[in-house]
Amino acid sequence: MNNYDFQGRRAVVTGGANGIGAEVTARLVASGAKVAIWDMDISAPEARIAALESANCLSIQTDVSDLESVANAFAQTEAQLGGVDILINCAGIAGPTSTLAEYPVDIWRKIQAVNLDGTFHCCKVVTPAMMARNYGRIVNVASIAGKEGNPNASAYSASKAAVIALTKSLGKELAAHDIAVNCVTPATAKTRILDQVSQEFIDYMLSKIPRGRFVTVEEIAHMILWMASADNSFTTGAVFDLSGGRATY
Repeated sequence: MNNYDFQGRRAVVTGGANGIGAEVTARLVASGAKVAIWDMDISAPEARIAALESANCLSIQTDVSDLESVANAFAQTEAQLGGVDILINCAGIAGPTSTLAEYPVDIWRKIQAVNLDGTFHCCKVVTPAMMARNYGRIVNVASIAGKEGNPNASAYSASKAAVIALTKSLGKELAAHDIAVNCVTPATAKTRILDQVSQEFIDYMLSKIPRGRFVTVEEIAHMILWMASADNSFTTGAVFDLSGGRATY
């Protein structure tokens, strides 16, 4: 495993209590960073997160779909960590599998509120301080669904496509500063998000991956850590594919 030096860096990981976010959090802490987890549910973190010392990792109950909640989390993080150098937007929900014609409007709006508005809110809150310090790394976790669109998953696919576009726009806005804004588009990983969809849909997604298996959270974290490191000093507004060969562009 490649190692990156995050000594002295302060990071925020949304959805960091479980899944991809938990793996990223644990690796950042192991690499010397101090991390604030912003998560809707901080009551039942994965064991590896619960084991981290509070001096290196703090958890703040945060609803990323609510701008006020995000602003409050940022204020607490600034007060306890002294700033934010890195933002990893992992928080997201899949929603049910359903045709667009039958998709519940309230759930459509909830998915956009968490996946898209949540990413917007977090970027909006942290970027002014990053610009003032002339340093920052932002990684948005999108999905291969945002590039290709999954049938019976219009809300999720649309939200992740929008995250890709947001990343490209913000990357251009901040290119004059030492702030890199990139996103990653993983194929399906075995995390709790699969509890929200049908087995038929899971089987369909696996069948689309030429590698013949799901991506692991460790593989996703490997790529994210480089994207969040100082070594990533030039690339911005980019989309990093982790689809196991599925992506066609």
